[in-house]
Amino acid sequence: MLMVPATNPHMSEEPTRRKSESMNQPNRRSFLTVSALGSVAATTALQRVGRSQANKKLRLAFIGVGGRGRANLNTIARDPDVEVVALCDVNGRNLDAAHKQYNDARTYVDFRKLYEQADDIDGVVVSTSEHTHAYATMPALKMRKHVYCEKPLTHNVREARQITQAAAEAGVATQMGTQIHASNNYRRVVELIQSGAIGDVQEAHVWVGRAWGLQSEADAKAHKDIVFVTERPRESMVPPAYLDWDLWIGPAPYRPFHEVYFPGPKWYRWWDFGNGTMSDLGSHWNDLPYWALNLDAPISVEAQGDPPHSEIAPASMQAVYHYGPRGDMPACQLTWYQGAHKPQRWHDGEIPQWNSGVLFVGARGMLLADYRKHLLLPEADFKDFTPPEPFIANSPGQHEEWLAACRTGAPTGSPFSYAGPLTESNHLGNVAFRAGGRIEWDSKSLQITNNESANRFLSRTPRDGWTL
Repeated sequence: MLMVPATNPHMSEEPTRRKSESMNQPNRRSFLTVSALGSVAATTALQRVGRSQANKKLRLAFIGVGGRGRANLNTIARDPDVEVVALCDVNGRNLDAAHKQYNDARTYVDFRKLYEQADDIDGVVVSTSEHTHAYATMPALKMRKHVYCEKPLTHNVREARQITQAAAEAGVATQMGTQIHASNNYRRVVELIQSGAIGDVQEAHVWVGRAWGLQSEADAKAHKDIVFVTERPRESMVPPAYLDWDLWIGPAPYRPFHEVYFPGPKWYRWWDFGNGTMSDLGSHWNDLPYWALNLDAPISVEAQGDPPHSEIAPASMQAVYHYGPRGDMPACQLTWYQGAHKPQRWHDGEIPQWNSGVLFVGARGMLLADYRKHLLLPEADFKDFTPPEPFIANSPGQHEEWLAACRTGAPTGSPFSYAGPLTESNHLGNVAFRAGGRIEWDSKSLQITNNESANRFLSRTPRDGWTL
């Protein structure tokens, strides 16, 4: 039985634990190292700032204006009460194209320079490559500017914790760019799970067909955007004249330009710049069980796949997360699969063989979902099922949520208080893979307790001239 989501043009609310709980809780993650008092103060500050901006133009800066950044720019700038005051990109072609359209805006190549002249900026939209997300976001939070940042929120675990804490202290409107979180379909799935439609859930599976990483030569030939490589190139190339390669590298260890890194999504496969499929698509797909099951910090994570490569993320891999009880929800296990890996039920034909999906396994049945649809299984058992009345208001869209939050202090659907811990969890799957097995996680101390050497994958020292 396909469940068709209802439509409701109301403002989105933050991820909920139960219908009866407050939708305005500033921080629902108990493992964050900020006090409840500080969170309340941050929320009060956000509402105060929002009210002060409700009746004036919202002046925004856009860092990264090509690809996804250009889409964010054009969507947000459609709002008649938004003023584009600054544009920044290390790619001169992207910057020139954006400036032709928004020619009153100041232009920058280095976002550090943009922040030196930020008095007239209310908020910042960050759409750079993920290894610079945190570095473009943190100055805005320290200046108490609103921030919309593309997913994944950061490049590594420690950056995610730092950004989460800074956002809590800043008390501004934040949103990670996970557009699917704003979908009606995800809301209806969360309502079904949290209202007990399939009973207690102790097992969930997430799989994605994308396998961007250390591909075979045959895979590379099948995808025109992939340059086949298994090691870091020894030779260098001259960067395009329109690209500031040193600024593109940013806080990452410097390396000479080569076509295997640029343009995107080539950089996405290299550990120094991205995290492969896991942290990127995990932001979308793990978001659903994370929200529906009120997940927080995993107790442990174990991963498997081909032997880890020192430079390049895997094309295919699998990671199993173990979570403890949460309120009245039991302990559960979430398994992530990418590329060639799929759940056993998928291989056995027990569920529809969707290329990507999320499967919740409950005491009284299963729920299968993707971005746009969901299905209760076995279908015969649910043929007379009546879904609960919607109790999570539908969203006008992720960008619209953030703009409303900037102006009024209203909550967003994926604030950094939620997106930060989700990003941490996703990164830990890659950490376990790179560590070659199981890691036991102490979220409070931000430490892996059973494998000291694996802690090196949690963070890195930025290049000279770059700091959070």
